[in-house]
Amino acid sequence: MKKRELAGISIGAVLLAAVLSWMFTAPYLGNEGLSRTPGVILGGTPTPGPDDFTPLNESVRLPLLMKQSGFPPFVTYLSWVGTPDGVITATHPDGALWAQRVRDRGGDGWLRIGEATYTMEAIEIFGNERIAMMEQWAARVGMTIDDSLYEGAAPLRDFEVFFWKPR
Repeated sequence: MKKRELAGISIGAVLLAAVLSWMFTAPYLGNEGLSRTPGVILGGTPTPGPDDFTPLNESVRLPLLMKQSGFPPFVTYLSWVGTPDGVITATHPDGALWAQRVRDRGGDGWLRIGEATYTMEAIEIFGNERIAMMEQWAARVGMTIDDSLYEGAAPLRDFEVFFWKPR
């Protein structure tokens, strides 16, 4: 085998190993909280949406995993709060890829909360309803909408808010 062919095979193997490693390890929680590094595997047990998502606030304290339909199949961690009708999620007003995909492609996707995976649909929330939902989200994380997650960040009142309902 020629050196050039061997080098090509070696580079291909390294790239394949890197992609597979990323697929099975991302997203991950880092030392500073939520990672915005997407993965591709959601996992969990397919579960019909409950009549009320509020009880999940007490039983599941971890971030949820969100996977949107379509390609590429990104999975991302999100902070959330359950309500009687669905799930509120929010993101920094900095052009998060998942938020843009909801706007551009529609909100079909799945939310994994604990071990349960729900088939959901998201819509972006605006106006006074957005502020009311953001107040609920902030209260769950022990903050107010005038607080910032870290110094120099936008206050929570400026976050983009999305509401997920079972489909």
